Amino acid sequence: MAVDIHAAPGRRILFTASTWSHLANFHRPYLRALADRGYLVDGACGGAPADLPELARAVPLSLEKKMTSPKNLAAAAQIRRLLASGEYDLVSCHTALAAFFTRLAVEALPKSKRPRVVCIAHGYLFDQNTSAAKTALLAGAEKLTAPVTDLVLTMNRWDFDYASAHRLGRRVANIPGMGVDFSPLDRADPQAGLALREVLVYGAEFSRRKSQAVLLRALARLPERAALLLPGQGDLLPSCQALARELGVERRVVFPGHVSMAAWYAVANAVVPSSHSEGLPFNLMEAMHCGLPAVASDVKGHRDLICHGKSGLLYPYGDDAACARQIQILMDDPQLARSLGQAGQKAMEPFRLEAVFPCVMAEYDRLLSPAPALV
Repeated sequence: MAVDIHAAPGRRILFTASTWSHLANFHRPYLRALADRGYLVDGACGGAPADLPELARAVPLSLEKKMTSPKNLAAAAQIRRLLASGEYDLVSCHTALAAFFTRLAVEALPKSKRPRVVCIAHGYLFDQNTSAAKTALLAGAEKLTAPVTDLVLTMNRWDFDYASAHRLGRRVANIPGMGVDFSPLDRADPQAGLALREVLVYGAEFSRRKSQAVLLRALARLPERAALLLPGQGDLLPSCQALARELGVERRVVFPGHVSMAAWYAVANAVVPSSHSEGLPFNLMEAMHCGLPAVASDVKGHRDLICHGKSGLLYPYGDDAACARQIQILMDDPQLARSLGQAGQKAMEPFRLEAVFPCVMAEYDRLLSPAPALV
């Protein structure tokens, strides 16, 4: 567990997120780099703190996923008390829920005590297809907290255009995600899957947004030789298992739970993400790096990674018949599947951690630079 270390004002940075796993999965290289620059980096997230040695201090927050939970207001009060010390030069907030309540806490501070704030949007949970009521809630939260947001970093074109048009921060910039460390995937044998035929994979949390039910219905339309791997956990896992039984495809679906994905990519023939919306999905980038052809829902985040017909195939979100037709195209044309996989693999080069890391650190350095003197 990280040790609480005191620092002089202006030498401390706070990262906030809904879960500690978010910091662990996406931000450890940046936590380490900022610490190497002489900052003490603290984390404040929902749940019991994770063991992140890069952190100087780990603060558990009472965050709950339901936006209207009173516990979230209590978490905002926790963050406000933390920031009131005046120690922090910068707050880096992540995930929609934590980012909103973090910025509410900043708004409650006297202007003289407010640190600079960067909000990294890992995918707004709304788009042009979202209901008016949900958009009003989620987009309204972003607009309400925009005045204290010095920088918004988006990861896909739709989010960037929306954040720019609605002025969701003093400055808006787009980055190619947080960068993916592909090196663990390179240890897997990409030929291992050739002994199996037409194995489809999608590793993700079982939730409404990820929409695995679409894949199960698509599988029921495909020939018996098609099989589906659905690694992951989540609230909707039992209902998806029940749907597989109802559709009569349970023998063609594997639900292995939370696993390391490298071996599963090695035995698969295609990646089939079905999400309703994305920021810039690691799971798809990893699979494409492994050379798997992609059949993905035509939504933001996926469109930023796939050029339809050149580096993958897209289908209208939620249309299981269209999904099945695109998968069938790959099954019927192995040469096309190979060429799409090869093109997709090349398309992932700009998203390597080595390429993205300097871009993100440049944004942090810009915010951490002393403000120019007024004349």
